[in-house]
Amino acid sequence: MAPDWLIHFLAGERSLCQSLQSLRSLRTLCSGFIEMVNSTAPFTNTTLMPVTSRNIIAELFHVWLGLLSLVLFCFSFFLYFFTVILKVYFTSPHVRENARYVLFAHMLINDTLYIISGLVLMLYSIFIVSIPVPICYTLFTLSSTTFRVTPFNLAAMSLERYIAICFPLRHITLCTPQRSYVAIALIWVAGIMPNVVDILILSASVERSYFSLYIICKQELILVNPLQSTMRTLTFILTLAQVFLVIIFTYVNVMLVARQFGSGSSSASKAGKTVMLHAFQLFLCMLSLTSSISEYVTAYNSVYKVINFLILMCLPRFLSPLIYGLRDEVFSKCIRKMYSLKV
Repeated sequence: MAPDWLIHFLAGERSLCQSLQSLRSLRTLCSGFIEMVNSTAPFTNTTLMPVTSRNIIAELFHVWLGLLSLVLFCFSFFLYFFTVILKVYFTSPHVRENARYVLFAHMLINDTLYIISGLVLMLYSIFIVSIPVPICYTLFTLSSTTFRVTPFNLAAMSLERYIAICFPLRHITLCTPQRSYVAIALIWVAGIMPNVVDILILSASVERSYFSLYIICKQELILVNPLQSTMRTLTFILTLAQVFLVIIFTYVNVMLVARQFGSGSSSASKAGKTVMLHAFQLFLCMLSLTSSISEYVTAYNSVYKVINFLILMCLPRFLSPLIYGLRDEVFSKCIRKMYSLKV
């Protein structure tokens, strides 16, 4: 009996062959239609169908190309904004000494890695590029790890605001840059541990020759054991649930302090709004989970793949740093000062 990984691999190759066969059939059909156009009268019904089909295909290609260009433009803009924020971070000593901004800079770097890995995987899938299994698995590991790191980082930022408002006298000693770096290291350990377990399960489920194969980099071809899918689903659910509870806990306590002050412009009230912003960011991260569901529905449609990547994966990462960075007074002041000097 053939091993499970070989069955998954052959199934993926069979579906790819069927897709290519369908494309050849469509090309043959379109060629036949074009010949009909050249051999018949221009106003008969038979001449309208090939022209319409050809126009639809051309329009879909233009839509796909436009969406892909939009993704690349948004990614370039995000990288530009990312470099501006990091320039402010590394050139301002008082910003680097603030634990809040250390975590924010880490969030930007992590989101950039997530978008890069997702963009590479999408392009490989659209253009049907075969790559070695280790490279494919490394890209999926980077994508899934950075996805889990984002909510953990949001929880750490919420706890920092909670300590700043509820324990202001201990904030200086508890929330130092050094402790922030330790927290970031622990976040990455927690984010990558499920992938360590996953590679152990994968290694025990396949033969050694599996890692020398060239495959179309799809998730179903590296999830050869049902235990892998179950573990990934449970990990994502537990991660988001834990972070959600942390954000609710910090928000309730911060707003209780704000109510005691009785001032809508107090620092506690601003901290409460910041925590709610983290909750909104967590909700945007949860939208990325629906991309896995829509991938099965749009498995052979490149246009839907680009839309899926842009709306469900890129847009949440684009909005979060823009809202948070422009809303912050320190970053806004430094950015205005930097551009006023250029002018």
